[in-house]
Amino acid sequence: MGSKILPKWASKPCVMGIDEAGRGPVLGPMVYGCLYCSQSYLKTLSTLSFADSKTLKEEKREELFETLKLNDSIGWDVDVIDPRELSAKMLKKNKINLNEISHSSAMGLIDRVLKMGVLLTEVYIDTVGDAGKYEMKLSNSFPSIKFVVAKKADSLYPVVSGASIVAKVTRDRASREWVLDETAENMQRNFGSGYPGDPQTKSWLEDHKHHIFGFPSLV
Repeated sequence: MGSKILPKWASKPCVMGIDEAGRGPVLGPMVYGCLYCSQSYLKTLSTLSFADSKTLKEEKREELFETLKLNDSIGWDVDVIDPRELSAKMLKKNKINLNEISHSSAMGLIDRVLKMGVLLTEVYIDTVGDAGKYEMKLSNSFPSIKFVVAKKADSLYPVVSGASIVAKVTRDRASREWVLDETAENMQRNFGSGYPGDPQTKSWLEDHKHHIFGFPSLV
């Protein structure tokens, strides 16, 4: 969020949605996004044609992201987790798995928004791992907030759909503008969707694997 001046509505009960982009791919960062607004704004929010970002075309997502950035009744934030950090954590001797990384990212966003002074009373979030355990973990950390952890939350709750757009557009831009540290002459950028099943991604991985240094840092 650009301005740190707290809007008036933020001191009334607010609802937040949290969603992530980049959990499945083998390339690029994983991005957690959150969107929040006052409870009284939820009705209007549901008319803003946010949908699960995966069902929207890229141009439409970009357009919606620009619209929501200009909307004074909505706040948003992101946590961009570098692929190097993901690899480092998951390959450590005491491994930190993707679920734990996801949980702490989501909790970090909640914490950040609470510290700004926003009165969060409800948070909707897509399930990661066991929904019941996740809900307990969240409630123990933030006892004043009511949590709803649900499968497919991004298609059920507009506030999560909005968060999914924030996360997806941020991730797309980060991957598009990714500066490849590696300067090998044959590095090229058409790496497809970054999902392991994508033939273009597969052949990019084949072509960019170094016999000593392994994969580029985007992986």
